[in-house]
Amino acid sequence: MAGYLIKDTTREERQKIVEESLGNISANCDGCMAGLAEMYQEYIEGNKEIRDINMAFNARYTRGDMEKEEKRANLYQTKCKA
Repeated sequence: MAGYLIKDTTREERQKIVEESLGNISANCDGCMAGLAEMYQEYIEGNKEIRDINMAFNARYTRGDMEKEEKRANLYQTKCKA
């Protein structure tokens, strides 16, 4: 296999990449997030690269953390001015 990009892999190779990466494709082990395996289905089908899926997933948490930090900073500034 040449790489992980859709253009370099077959559907079967992409399925294997996801299975090996997750370790438990059914995602029903203790501590596994429900639906984690389904998150990569677009990659397996050849519609979206792994990188794009991961970036979209992580962006939700990054934005959320930034908003929390901004709220804390604003609250701190408001208290300090009083």
